[in-house]
Amino acid sequence: TLSDWYGTPLGAWLLEKERAYLDDATPDIFGFHAMQLGLPEYDLLRESRIAHRMKVAPAGDVQLRAHFHELPLATHSIDLALLPHVLEFSNEPHAILREVDRVMMPEGRIVIVGFNPWSLWGLRSSLGFSRHQYPWNGRFLSLLRVKDWLALLGFEVSAGRLIGYVPPLDSEKWRRRFSFMEPAGDRWWAIGGAVYMLQAIKRVRGMRLIQPAWQQKAAREKPLVADCRGEPAGHSRS
Repeated sequence: TLSDWYGTPLGAWLLEKERAYLDDATPDIFGFHAMQLGLPEYDLLRESRIAHRMKVAPAGDVQLRAHFHELPLATHSIDLALLPHVLEFSNEPHAILREVDRVMMPEGRIVIVGFNPWSLWGLRSSLGFSRHQYPWNGRFLSLLRVKDWLALLGFEVSAGRLIGYVPPLDSEKWRRRFSFMEPAGDRWWAIGGAVYMLQAIKRVRGMRLIQPAWQQKAAREKPLVADCRGEPAGHSRS
């Protein structure tokens, strides 16, 4: 499985980079309910400030056992959804996105982690000599395609980046020799990262955010600004 592959030296190297991004990005996303689809062996929302976090998968040590395209969750109930390498290993990636869209709160955040086919890692996947092994047996989806699917569902991409420019070499010694590609990749070959991290916000057309009543009351009762003579602005002595 993919979680088994994360236990290999190459998988552990990539997992460390993915966790570094998620540990930095998820604390800034607020709400009441968060879910991680898949990879229940790893807590990828460990730095999230959302109190109620659950792992969802068809099997394993999870809080909710379910198929990703049939989530037994209420509509508009989730504030943060993390999809770590879910879409490229599914026969129905678009159906999963539609189901995630259903359960997302308006203005909720979705974070997608996916393998980039336009990278050296995508090239290894397409060559075929590892085609029956994880993660090379996945159907890597391009960043442009995922963005198009999100746009059709009403999501607005808000942030993201690509990581992992070193060739997918199993030898740690050879990965160290190519480590110069990591800082150079962001600058010279940004689209060639092994994995893309994509954040998007669920927008609801015609929705108007209502301020809490105490904020509206405070705005109405805000005193007039005093001028330099100590009198309310807009008033003058008779």
